Amino acid sequence: MALSSLSSSKLYAGFIICGLIWMALQAYIIHSFGFIWYIALTDGLICSILLAAACWLINNNLRYYQPGKGNYINILIWIAALAGICTFGSRWILPLLVTGVAYTNFLIQSLILRFFIDFLAIGWMAMISMIWYSQIDQKENEKRKAEAEQLARDAELYNLRQQLQPHFLFNSLNSINALIGFKPDEARRMIHQLSDFLRGTLKKDDQQQVSLNDELQHLNLYLDIEKVRFGHRLQTEVSCDEKSCEAILPSMLLQPIVENAIKFGLYDTTEDVVVSIRAEMEGSYLILMVQNPYDPQTSRPKKGTGFGLRGVQRRLYLLFARNDLMETHANDNIFTTIIKVPQL
Repeated sequence: MALSSLSSSKLYAGFIICGLIWMALQAYIIHSFGFIWYIALTDGLICSILLAAACWLINNNLRYYQPGKGNYINILIWIAALAGICTFGSRWILPLLVTGVAYTNFLIQSLILRFFIDFLAIGWMAMISMIWYSQIDQKENEKRKAEAEQLARDAELYNLRQQLQPHFLFNSLNSINALIGFKPDEARRMIHQLSDFLRGTLKKDDQQQVSLNDELQHLNLYLDIEKVRFGHRLQTEVSCDEKSCEAILPSMLLQPIVENAIKFGLYDTTEDVVVSIRAEMEGSYLILMVQNPYDPQTSRPKKGTGFGLRGVQRRLYLLFARNDLMETHANDNIFTTIIKVPQL
């Protein structure tokens, strides 16, 4: 609405300026035919007022009604009718204000010319109004479309978050259930750690940007839970320099990647596993690399949907509109996930 009001004010200001110029030009032309300035100015003023009223009327109507294809003939009829009203209006009003046979004859002889001039002027007004308001409508439609797309992205991000939380929570609760019988102290410890992790998660927004240092601190809460679950079998190596620690990334981006590394690194083996997390700056990108060993004979998932990595990739697309920010490699029994986070 504010954009429409501002644009209309500019359009009306342009109309007023053009109307004054039109009145002065018409008065000058009539004066050049030998009439005194009073007659010339009166003629120019009355004709300009009638023309301005007709232009305002057609502009105001086109503001709320944009003709579709095949309806432009209605606009032409409308323009012709308004031009006729302006012409005969001047024929009726001017003789009441200006007397004299010479001027009356001049007025009658110039009616056809006045009609075509009014027709062209109102036609130009109609064309300008249609272009002007169609551009405003297009901008407002684009704005509404962008807002609708943003709402859709927000809804999908929220849906991804709602899928992620139960995914992790159910795994943790299953682990706690397994520990209760023979390691109750460890189960209580894991419950406290899970509580701290979820409390921190609830404070985070899907689109909130956090520093890598904050993200790693929150990730450590998750790793503490998994280390209770797997004991000495799970080891982690975290490497990042001072510059990359200050880089920003979407909150909760690393946790599903590390969860995927633990899942396919430890689930099908009884040996110790090291999950490596490295971060470095490369130009205007924060590069995150998560690596874990795996056994290609046993680590292929037989259950589950693989939601973790797909969810991360979808989230990166929704936030940055790019599909090339995540890649995975499997070489020499090492599975590597690489994430590129643009630093905007």
